[in-house]
Amino acid sequence: MASRRELVRTLGDRYRRAGRKEKSRILDEFVKVTGYHRKHATRLLNQGWEVAPDVARKRRRIYDDAVLEALIILWETADRICGKRLKAILPSLLEAMERHGHLCLEEGVRDRVLQVSAATIDRLLAPARERIGKKRRRRDPAGSVRKRVPVKTFADWGEVRPGYFEGDFVAHCGGSMSGSFVHSFVLTDVATGWTECLPLIARQQELVIEALEVFRDRLPIELKGLNTDNDSAFINEVLVDYCDAAGIAFTRSRAYRKNDQAWVEQKNGAVVRRLVGYGRLMGVAGTQALGALHRVARLYVNFFQPSFKLREKSRDGAKLSRRFDPPATPCERLLQNDHVNDAIKEQLRDLRRSLDPVELLKELRSAQARVAALTSSSVGTEDEVISQDLQQFLDKLPELWKKGEVRPTHRKPAQPTRTWRTRQDPFAEVWPQVLSWLEAEPDVTAKALFIRLLELHPDDFKPGQLRTLQRRVREWRQRMARALIFCGAGLTNEGGRPGGITH
Repeated sequence: MASRRELVRTLGDRYRRAGRKEKSRILDEFVKVTGYHRKHATRLLNQGWEVAPDVARKRRRIYDDAVLEALIILWETADRICGKRLKAILPSLLEAMERHGHLCLEEGVRDRVLQVSAATIDRLLAPARERIGKKRRRRDPAGSVRKRVPVKTFADWGEVRPGYFEGDFVAHCGGSMSGSFVHSFVLTDVATGWTECLPLIARQQELVIEALEVFRDRLPIELKGLNTDNDSAFINEVLVDYCDAAGIAFTRSRAYRKNDQAWVEQKNGAVVRRLVGYGRLMGVAGTQALGALHRVARLYVNFFQPSFKLREKSRDGAKLSRRFDPPATPCERLLQNDHVNDAIKEQLRDLRRSLDPVELLKELRSAQARVAALTSSSVGTEDEVISQDLQQFLDKLPELWKKGEVRPTHRKPAQPTRTWRTRQDPFAEVWPQVLSWLEAEPDVTAKALFIRLLELHPDDFKPGQLRTLQRRVREWRQRMARALIFCGAGLTNEGGRPGGITH
């Protein structure tokens, strides 16, 4: 780059003074040496490489900082799901948050949030996702072989109606299967993905029967079928007799073939492990804390967490192709299913209208903090989210991505952050003037502002300080975008020093 800059300075004066033919010859040689596009080469030779206003074609920014701030809040409220799933839940999630007074978007901002594509959501949220890090892969517990009930494989389901569930245990053992620990009994509806979880203080067949009774009272649809793995707590005479008496079709998967229970195995990781983590829970206290977490999670997951559902799978040689239905919540799939009666659908609609996703998320984080305080891998006894009110919790949502992991059950010890400045702020004295320029021209670029400062104060600034000004301007625009989203609630005007927000 240094050589190219030197070449531009050397040829620039000759090019601007030359005639038409001479310019063409100089341009040909310059393009051949540098490899630049001819238009870009012409622009460089005519204007030079010194700091100058942007001369490139300006494109109107469609999704500005206000849209990004709104997407971050909605993404955090939806528990950081992917762009395709977030796109599917955006209308209902945004409507629920506005109905409960958590968001107040301007009409233009609201329209752009609803029209943003899944790919653009992922692109806008990419910087926030980079702070989270990689997820830990779940461990799949192995099952023992049992041959006393009919076998059903993954290919035997076909077009199944709602009411046929897969069941499985998730062991909260902390990595050691020795001793006694709490299990989560998970049921997932094959047709809709509706998921229910209950904690069991021990893995016993009598407790499985009691849990099924609770499930049947809690489920919005009738339990018509149950498919489990070959665990001895499932494959026994007690459960077989209970299912026969209750009219429940009881089947099992093949031994060592976890894909036969793909629906519930997926929920074991995406719901249970994602919310509870891998710590060890024991005794009555662990069971009660886990039960409180599952009671909140069933509403949050089934009403505000869209999921993919496989529609078809085909193989062409070594290539395996899969096609999925559009992401939808289990509640939406029940409402769209023709086999669910209208009374149940109306009950689901009433319940969905009464639910506040932000309040559910806060209760979920509080329950996770209590679970984390009981696990052997806990990094603290309590979490600050328990003492926050709903407005304080909502105010912190836009900034949570900067802290990385926010689930108390997955959090690692926090590293101390540097709060002091290592050098003097070069724009402290001129920042009020920069603010006046920004208020008069909100769309002006930081580069254009820096050129004005160079003209007014040629001896006070250096070209290398442009990046610092760009950061200051970006922080100011983010604060303004947040003020638009929250209608100015909880925000005060900024003082002389750039970069501070007071609540």
